[in-house]
Amino acid sequence: MDAKKYKLSADATVSDIDLAAEEFTLTDGTRLTDERAEEIAASAERRRANLLPGRKSLSGGAKHSPVLQVRIPEELRDELQHVATERGVSLSKLARDILEESVHDRRAS
Repeated sequence: MDAKKYKLSADATVSDIDLAAEEFTLTDGTRLTDERAEEIAASAERRRANLLPGRKSLSGGAKHSPVLQVRIPEELRDELQHVATERGVSLSKLARDILEESVHDRRAS
């Protein structure tokens, strides 16, 4: 990797680490392994190759997916993040699942 190709803050440091010898923890609390690093790199390359930010449209086709923003207490967000991490999904995916389940339950009653 050529660090000169990336925009970094002035206080950033870039160095190679031996993931077998050194422990590096991801934001979700899991340890970064060589295998997980390869998965992350491959995912980034696929996104770069498609030149599309984020994931595919949830609406289908070339349409952008609508965005819904809500304000919640910090404690609830932390708990939701914990549940999302346990399930191995993003917070956004967990929220979509919960909303879809709520609408489905409403329709069924």
